[in-house]
Amino acid sequence: MKLGVCYYPEHWPEARWPIDAQMMREAGLDVVRIAEFAWANMEPEPGHYTWEWLDRAISVLAEAGLQVILGTPTATPPAWLTQAHPDVLRVDRNGRTRQHGSRRHACPTSPTYRALSRAIVSAMAARYGQDARVVGWQIDNEFGGGKTARCYCDRCADAFRRWLQARYGTLAALNAAWGTVFWSQTYDAWEQIQAPDDAIDKPNPSQELDSFRFCSDAFVAYQQEQIDILRASAPGRFITHNFMGLYRDLNQFDLAAPLDFVSWDNYPTGNPDRWRKLLYPFGVDPGRSDPVYAYDVGDPIITSMAHALTRGLKQRPFWIMEQQCGLINWGDVNPGVRTGTPRLWTWHALAEGAEACVYFRWRPSPYAQEQYHSGLLRHDGAPTIGLAEVRALAAARARMAAVAATPFTAEIGLLFDFDDLWAIQLEPHRRGFDYLRHLFVYYQALMRLGLPVDLVPLRADLSRYKLLIAPSLHIADDERAARLRDYAAQGGGLLLGVRSGFKTGSNLVPQEPLPGALRELVGAQVTHWQSLPDGVEMRLESAVPSLNTPATIWVEYLQPETARVLAHTASGHAVWTENGVGNGRCHFLGWYPTPDQARALLLHLIETSAVPFDLPPLPDLPHGLLAYRRGPYTLLLNFTDQTLTASPAGAPVSVPPRDVLVLTS
Repeated sequence: MKLGVCYYPEHWPEARWPIDAQMMREAGLDVVRIAEFAWANMEPEPGHYTWEWLDRAISVLAEAGLQVILGTPTATPPAWLTQAHPDVLRVDRNGRTRQHGSRRHACPTSPTYRALSRAIVSAMAARYGQDARVVGWQIDNEFGGGKTARCYCDRCADAFRRWLQARYGTLAALNAAWGTVFWSQTYDAWEQIQAPDDAIDKPNPSQELDSFRFCSDAFVAYQQEQIDILRASAPGRFITHNFMGLYRDLNQFDLAAPLDFVSWDNYPTGNPDRWRKLLYPFGVDPGRSDPVYAYDVGDPIITSMAHALTRGLKQRPFWIMEQQCGLINWGDVNPGVRTGTPRLWTWHALAEGAEACVYFRWRPSPYAQEQYHSGLLRHDGAPTIGLAEVRALAAARARMAAVAATPFTAEIGLLFDFDDLWAIQLEPHRRGFDYLRHLFVYYQALMRLGLPVDLVPLRADLSRYKLLIAPSLHIADDERAARLRDYAAQGGGLLLGVRSGFKTGSNLVPQEPLPGALRELVGAQVTHWQSLPDGVEMRLESAVPSLNTPATIWVEYLQPETARVLAHTASGHAVWTENGVGNGRCHFLGWYPTPDQARALLLHLIETSAVPFDLPPLPDLPHGLLAYRRGPYTLLLNFTDQTLTASPAGAPVSVPPRDVLVLTS
């Protein structure tokens, strides 16, 4: 596993660079990411490039034995650019134009901005593309960060209309796909169509879903222009982008497809602030940290789910391009870290399949927006706990390399689809019904059972999974149904959850019995559905005794056709069915499970699987302890302030607080 750091030589006196580079190498660091925010330093005025400072910085780092990753600086256009070309500025949903003074204030569809971005990337690639000291490139920085995934300027409206013409061909097809006959929305000219911003009260959900798709495609196209330049001018160097974990506003699978591998920026103490309110089960206060976890480790299940999604973007190992190593500046509380915590985070990334961990940052900025964001050094240049932790990892590097060389394998896949996420986000139908929250119920249960799981799209290679779970496969068509049917017919176990098959590809309700295109696969019809108010329960009777507990939140009644019933309500309505599909089975669960129900259901599916699992569940793991099995290695990570004991191989072993234990079979 490589270790590295993010460095900003333009922030410090040049006389300091050799000192920093030597300290980095002595700490055992291998790679350094630089330049992703330095456009103004590279091109201080239009067409005038000043590479000398960057030449010297690369030389200093390389002479110390460090490999260099260059970031294209297009997330931070310089002031001269936005002043000379105000047409590049992004417009918010409410019509406000973003101004210079931060980052990500440019529109990805702007022809001017795209041309200027291509120019700076081409100039960088011409100078450093074949420089042996530069091993790879990061495209831009955190696409969509700061709520910038969607622009509502006039250029985007024009581009959206062109995108719709390419998608639907004719206005008649678009009107049918969007159901514009409702509320007299019918269009008879493309120019009548606007981006669904705040000027539209209650936008058409089909129109808005297409708008989300268009905005995501705009970033895919923008990224591809840079990739094409680097492929031509920097042969043999890797190309990646640093994603943001569970970020919802862009289709990360589409963005990941042309990259060599993906990276993400991991800030464990801030991740709960970002995602806990969208993930924690109904009835759990999202503003309160789990009292079991140590205060400075974040929420390891949330971090783990972000690791799993990043790994699933290409179903291969990934990098951490920014790894928290001290306190951050953008969370609600921003606690410091204690000895042991940065080491724990590094091992956690490794356990989940990371091949490199690049710490953010080397030294905190004395000015501007990130003054309170710490690094491996203090503001005065003295070492922090983070640097001591990195130095201490030297003794474990051989063991880390051995674990990293053992592929991460999962026998369970969780289907993740951004169209499904967006469609439910647009029409949740029940307060708090969120796509990610439903997914998290199953993910948390799997982690508590010590079972590795990938988050993957339907287009991925599904044959590697013995169990495939789609908590809400909301949008379905014949192609999706056929892909799942083929998977199950080959012996796979498939679990579909509520709201599956409820929408067509254009976000309309199908005019056939639910679950629409999935009906034959499920072997049953959904005859009735409803969300249940808080405090309302529906008593269930199940063939699995541990699932004889009430249904809450959401329930769907099923009428079996070829499927058999495994659970029904006290009034006799089927709510869980199993249908044979070739050599496999398709389960449909007609209620939103509690965490305990999800756990019991998963254990039942694994125990009754037609194909035996190589890794059995670990049902006795104490809360706060995560277990990962990588070939002959079992990694136990304790995220609490208490010593925890488990028996993953039969004999009990104890793991100290905020520590890692690596067992070898």
